[in-house]
Amino acid sequence: MKILEVKNLKKSFGEKIILDDINFEINAGECLGIVGRSGCGKSTMARIIARLIPADSGQIILCGQDITNSKNLKSVYKNMQMIFQMPEDSFDPRRTLGWSIAEPMRNYNFKNIDERIKNLLIEVGLTPDFVERYPHEVSGGQCQRAAIARAISLSPKLLICDEATSALDVTTQAQIVKLLRRLCTEKKFAILFITHDLEILKEIGDKVLKL
Repeated sequence: MKILEVKNLKKSFGEKIILDDINFEINAGECLGIVGRSGCGKSTMARIIARLIPADSGQIILCGQDITNSKNLKSVYKNMQMIFQMPEDSFDPRRTLGWSIAEPMRNYNFKNIDERIKNLLIEVGLTPDFVERYPHEVSGGQCQRAAIARAISLSPKLLICDEATSALDVTTQAQIVKLLRRLCTEKKFAILFITHDLEILKEIGDKVLKL
């Protein structure tokens, strides 16, 4: 099943062309690695697909629906979630990890949220007691696992990982990559994995697009 299709995507800032006629697709249970040097447009492309910034032209089709100019972003984000490079920056430091993991589920009126949070924590390799911890009380790897738990809480069809392992040490990188690969296989969502590290792509990517 085709999850994401990008057609003829273009983006410029002023006279500088960042993305020029980008085309690719990702199927369910598949990981596409996006690799390239710094400044090549990897993160810009992720933000365009996530509807955080507009494209100049082209199409973004998610689960068969053209979302390029969609006004109903709530339905878009039900099927698409992002995992960022610095997980602690995406958590409210004043709130517990459990509160933050629950936030998207509250927004979509999920039931049995407390039980679901505990199951999500276990699924990403954490213990249920992490529900009471704050972002500054956990390691970078643990915080990224919590970010993954939050990202998969809505059972999305697509995960966009923007340099999700680059701030971690080598051992933790390998653990997070293994976790993402397992979840991708088990849950059959698609992953768009953006990185500058070709070695990591060997472990997680089914195919690679170089920018």
